[in-house]
Amino acid sequence: MKLSLKYLILGVAMLTLVLTLVSSIASGYRVQKQSLIESTLDTNRAYAQKLSSTTDSFLKMTLQTLAVSADKLGSHLTKDEVAHLESEAERLTSQTETFNSVVIAEKGGEILATSPKTLELQGKILTSEGGMAALTKREAFISKPYISLTGRLIIFISQPIFDENDNYIGLVGGSIYLKEENILQDVLGEHFYEDGSYVYVVDSTGRIIYHQDKDRINDFARENPVIQQLAQGKSGAMQLVNSKGVDMLAGYAYLPTSEWGIVTQRSTKATLVPVTHMMKEMIVKALPFLLVSILIIIYFSNQIANPLQKLAHYAESSTQSNQEEEITQIRTWYYEAIQLKRALNFSMNFFQDRVNFYLHQSTTDPLTKLWNRRSMDEMLKNWTVEDKPYALIILDIDKFKRVNDTYGHNVGDEVLKFLAERMQEMTREQDHCCRLGGEEFVILLPKANEKAAYHVAERLRKKLETTVSPCGEVVTVSLGIALFPENGAHPKQILESADQSLYEAKRTGRNKTIVSTQNSAHDTTV
Repeated sequence: MKLSLKYLILGVAMLTLVLTLVSSIASGYRVQKQSLIESTLDTNRAYAQKLSSTTDSFLKMTLQTLAVSADKLGSHLTKDEVAHLESEAERLTSQTETFNSVVIAEKGGEILATSPKTLELQGKILTSEGGMAALTKREAFISKPYISLTGRLIIFISQPIFDENDNYIGLVGGSIYLKEENILQDVLGEHFYEDGSYVYVVDSTGRIIYHQDKDRINDFARENPVIQQLAQGKSGAMQLVNSKGVDMLAGYAYLPTSEWGIVTQRSTKATLVPVTHMMKEMIVKALPFLLVSILIIIYFSNQIANPLQKLAHYAESSTQSNQEEEITQIRTWYYEAIQLKRALNFSMNFFQDRVNFYLHQSTTDPLTKLWNRRSMDEMLKNWTVEDKPYALIILDIDKFKRVNDTYGHNVGDEVLKFLAERMQEMTREQDHCCRLGGEEFVILLPKANEKAAYHVAERLRKKLETTVSPCGEVVTVSLGIALFPENGAHPKQILESADQSLYEAKRTGRNKTIVSTQNSAHDTTV
């Protein structure tokens, strides 16, 4: 069977076009998929660390509250002052809103006062696992989960009570009911979302002590590789298959005060939904151009085939023709083939431009048009490899949640865009403005020293505190500055150092710039 030149050209051209389109889309999908997975892992790791810090601070504050109470009770721990003890137990329950119940017991284990009184434990001996352990240790104590005297699954947090001669005379402790409404739900309960992300907490034995699904509380998850890492006191992020066979992207952080571990995770499938939508949108938008390209290919196939067929017929029938002259003629007629190649190149360039466009979209924050976290990480990585000095300014809008709550998220978005515009106005042409996420932003200043970075940060801060934002009022920012290589040898260290300075600025009053030193952050606005 002789194959028509027209259909041969058409087939080859179509195959090239389809393969180019498929490979471009597949390449874009792989890049986007890996980018989203890495970004989600990093986000979950940072979020788990943030929750770990918050929870650890809460536990330390709780122990301190009990310590203050224990100090007050040192001279009142007798049966003659039961009213005073009951008053203190009631205060710890109602005013702190930390514990579901409170007990005050003498060193022999007899319970002298409780709150609430409906527990009916007064006069009984504290024989529960956590209570006995606390009486034995005679020090600040956070128990493992156990079944209490009232039949509840609880965690017992206690402080020893000493008299004026430093003699151990008893304890004051509070219980958190793990399967009922408790303070952990207030601290962690808001941190799961309809997109599949959620948080859970395990103790040192791998037992779940907090989960959005209460039926999972008290389950053991020792086989989970994340739990195994937490058991070794490690923090980080990893992709894993959980106990239900679901592929997850998890960040995890260790709490040294209680030896607990916090895990934030989201299913890989839910994470990759935006990539699938982007690829479908890309294909749909490319279809009209694909159809145009097909019509061009068919047209040029006919235009090429007709004259080449005539040339072939002439070559076969003319025995007097000079061979060199025939080759010259074929080259002349091959000009039409060049036109077809240009059409194909046009099609391929278009689809490559489409891929490049979506790749560009993946490196830019869609709201503020600033560089996103992925772009920032790439720049920092390259500068570090090149040993190129730079300054990093991390900034956060003060009390931005109030703006969203008061004026709505649409106005909040306008405030974010307003800040992005001010950032670009206040920076140099060679500087890079990035959005980390939420109300957190970063300015990268290549070859900038501390003085130059501080000058840029202060110009921006002062500009904002004297300019009315889109919400109708002034919004301020807190800023932290770190420099490479002064504050670290790796981008992660520089970012963490700047973040610590930002935290210090927030903690010490907001609307200020703090520059990180080699060992600690110092406030340069004083």
